[in-house]
Amino acid sequence: MAEKNRIWELDAFRGLCILGVIIVHTVFDLQIFDMITTDTPVLFNIIQNYGGLLFVVMSGICVTLGHHSFRRGSIVFACGMLITAVTYGMMHFGMAGEEILIHFGVLHLLGLCMIFYSLYKHLPTWAIAIIAVTIIALSFFIQDLRSESFWTVPLGILTRGYMASDYFPIIPNLGWFMAGTVLGRLVYKSKESLIPKVPHKNAPARFLCFCGRHSLWIYMGHQPIIYGVVYCLYSFSNK
Repeated sequence: MAEKNRIWELDAFRGLCILGVIIVHTVFDLQIFDMITTDTPVLFNIIQNYGGLLFVVMSGICVTLGHHSFRRGSIVFACGMLITAVTYGMMHFGMAGEEILIHFGVLHLLGLCMIFYSLYKHLPTWAIAIIAVTIIALSFFIQDLRSESFWTVPLGILTRGYMASDYFPIIPNLGWFMAGTVLGRLVYKSKESLIPKVPHKNAPARFLCFCGRHSLWIYMGHQPIIYGVVYCLYSFSNK
């Protein structure tokens, strides 16, 4: 959406989510190099376990407010593939172990979800809701399944011993994204802010909105910077 027509609370919440991602990845990088213990506060565990899900639902809401979802989804998916290539490069050059690899992370998922939206966006809202619930429910039946084929990993059926630093399978997350599109159609039908009178011109709100508007590029840039800083600190402290 054009900046003047954007819904500020959605941008702010997306900004809050991307800041949560930065915190989680910073802690993860510090743990990789044993610079902090694996014991983390309860609040951090909540952010780690549920922050990604909220971001997926939020993305589902936002996709109903914009245009060109196929093109945007293709760009986001391509960014995900670039991150995959970078993690493989880091492992190849000995900068990290296999645990750093990202085969199907949040950008892969969101990219595909946006592409899929271009295919089902003309369905009635009730039909999308039924499909969303079905996909989410399906995850309970496949969560304990294991496969010998790596190609089932994006769907949510893991191979034995699978590990990744970022993993968002299609099942159930496509369902949560579609649940977000249902919310977007129902709650933001007018495509206007629900709380326009809440002060949102102050510095903290503007900062969160800025992060939300540029969440893709912040996501792409933050991990190399954080990992590089942590890696340098680790190398310096072990000389």
